[in-house]
Amino acid sequence: MVNTDILKDKSEDVHYTMGNLPVYMSTAALSEYPNMRALCHWHEDIELIRMLKGSMNYYVNGTRILLNENDCLMVNSRQLHYGYSYYSTDCRFTCTLFHPRLLGINDDLFKRYVLPVMEHPSLEYLHFEYKDDGAEVAEFLDQLVRLREEAAAGYEMEMLSILYRLWNRIVKRVGMIPAVIGERVASDISAQKSMVTYIYGNYREKLTLSDIAAAGNVCRSKCCEIFKHYLLQTPIEFLNSFRLKLSSERLINSEDSITEIALSCGFNHLSYYSELFFRSYGCTPSEYRKRHRDSRWNGRSAQCAGDIM
Repeated sequence: MVNTDILKDKSEDVHYTMGNLPVYMSTAALSEYPNMRALCHWHEDIELIRMLKGSMNYYVNGTRILLNENDCLMVNSRQLHYGYSYYSTDCRFTCTLFHPRLLGINDDLFKRYVLPVMEHPSLEYLHFEYKDDGAEVAEFLDQLVRLREEAAAGYEMEMLSILYRLWNRIVKRVGMIPAVIGERVASDISAQKSMVTYIYGNYREKLTLSDIAAAGNVCRSKCCEIFKHYLLQTPIEFLNSFRLKLSSERLINSEDSITEIALSCGFNHLSYYSELFFRSYGCTPSEYRKRHRDSRWNGRSAQCAGDIM
């Protein structure tokens, strides 16, 4: 499990788990996230979700996809996305990310087969249902996990081979998707990204609904409508969720006092911060710090709350 950093363009910088290869892999349960919900984010990497057990709702640019057991999902580069619980039920899944440059060994092949997928105006995601064509994709992802776990000599080369075969499967599927996107939808997504970007860059300040709406060049009611539709949260709820995520990481990784952490994350009142924290994490900030530093809470390591997904 790893955390992500916010880059200058407010996308996320993925901390890869494969040394020199730009690949991140993890297996997780949704119950490891506050309120069984990941924070909305985006990145340059291609993201692949493989459901192991249970079901999960997944949002990509405001479209809800129900992922059932054994389904797989490919989220394209630079798309707003997050997963959350399906009727408060838990699930288990693998998450694999890789940077598109991994497929760029040959410039001509990259231009012919990778860029058209990344820049396809209608391709936000691909849902591979197990009952249809998802079994093959699931097997590719399972092979990647097995290779990573066994880590035999030369396993990285085998992983690259599988990623290329998987990408070929994706290219064939993309060939059936018409390259169109509604003008209104494109406008809403652009405004949403601008407002999320503004929150990421100014969370320490005392932000108002008007400030967030202005960042997206929309009125306050349209701002609320977009957040509710795409993120199922109000703008202020999203702002506080992001502040809480940052504070949880600093509780573990710094020696700052809880008051200092609350203030640095944009909370001006300690009591309000503690109330929101307890509501999201089910414990006080001090309890969270102690449990995660001891690495004994639920028998897991300390960084589950900020993971990619």
